[in-house]
Amino acid sequence: MATKIQIVFYSGYGHIYKMAEAIAAGVREVEDVEVKLLQVPELVPEEVLVKSGMKGYRAAFESVQVATPEILAEADGIIFGTPTRFGNMCAQMRNFLDQTGGLWMNGGLIGKVGSVFTSTASQHGGQETTISSFHTTLLHHGMVIVGVPYSEQRLVNMSEISGGTPYGASTLAGADGSRQPSENELAIARFQGQHVATITKKLVAQSK
Repeated sequence: MATKIQIVFYSGYGHIYKMAEAIAAGVREVEDVEVKLLQVPELVPEEVLVKSGMKGYRAAFESVQVATPEILAEADGIIFGTPTRFGNMCAQMRNFLDQTGGLWMNGGLIGKVGSVFTSTASQHGGQETTISSFHTTLLHHGMVIVGVPYSEQRLVNMSEISGGTPYGASTLAGADGSRQPSENELAIARFQGQHVATITKKLVAQSK
């Protein structure tokens, strides 16, 4: 049977979705690995989505299946994507994870691979704290955390402003959300997908 990777994300203005697509492309580079994109439920009222402009951006991924906590147990590895809110994950992702108590009680995620990617408005807007604080929840679930090793040389690209951390891929959206993920950032995201898929596949094989 194929190794199963889920990419579970929340995206308001499309940046995280674009990163998720790049990560999915990286996962697909690994033979006998399946990838599925899932978005967490929205908490913002419809009228606020329209007023803020998010509604238009969300059209690109409105067909992506909405995740339920139970579906996480079907994966061998899960890559979570969240924008940053004051150095932490967004409320939508936190709300979703707070509903995984049943999985925690029965150990449903123990031994599964977990990884995280993010987006911030500014260069120092909390990319690393968002990802590392997210890891705390994954550790409580007994997950095996995988980041982005420095074998991905784009992490040390100094020729341009770029996201990308050893904790996980990241992008800079700009204060007004106008900046889109750069090729360097998308390449790091693809690497993360491929790296997580490779490690997950090895762990699954060893457990058989």
